[in-house]
Amino acid sequence: MTASLSVNLNAIAMLRNRRDLPWPSVTGLGRIALAGGAGGLTVHPRPDERHIRFSDLPDIRALIDDEFPQAEFNIEGYPTAEFLQLVIKNEPEQVTLVPDDPAQVTSDHGWDLEKHADFLRPIIQQLKHQSARVSLFIDADPKAPELARALGADRVELYTGPYGGAHDDPRREALELDRLAQTAEAAVKAGIAVNAGHDLTVANLPALVKKVPNLVEVSIGHGLTADALTHGMARAVERFMNALQA
Repeated sequence: MTASLSVNLNAIAMLRNRRDLPWPSVTGLGRIALAGGAGGLTVHPRPDERHIRFSDLPDIRALIDDEFPQAEFNIEGYPTAEFLQLVIKNEPEQVTLVPDDPAQVTSDHGWDLEKHADFLRPIIQQLKHQSARVSLFIDADPKAPELARALGADRVELYTGPYGGAHDDPRREALELDRLAQTAEAAVKAGIAVNAGHDLTVANLPALVKKVPNLVEVSIGHGLTADALTHGMARAVERFMNALQA
């Protein structure tokens, strides 16, 4: 089964936020992405709203509900009380918990699930009580999927930043890919599904899909938005979906 593509809208929102103007439209480009076959939309609302604004979330929820009811809304972020209230209000199909410091430019590491188990367990249960699927953002580590399953998570999202960052070093790229594959194999044994995200491109997706055949979903923002600047959003989505099938 081909992995689903969830288009992360943060980079579009960041470009919009450079001016006090409504364009580029987050929902407008989200609509194009979903019409082109993307399986869902992802946002990461940070406390300072430097990318996605809290006010964007109801509009994205309505877009999916009204026009693309088969698609999914994925909200990711660090589970502060404010973040959890956003989740309750906007009812995403999936919540991806990420261990971000508010000052971070972007996500750059996964959870230490042993260290943060007592913190995460009740949050995961709360989210599942609200009928949201819960995914935990993890580094490539074969021990992590079993720990995530024990905490009650439904999925793990592999942090693929080190793999994407090795684009100019084939040897390191192969090593990072092997680490991701080993973690994905451990997820199969643990009975937990696998997502992936960060610095994924049309160029590096085919090798990832080949090495991680149990991949269920990829969340892509920066690379896809950069591609859309050259090819347009519809064509960019098509290119990434073709890469997932390569």
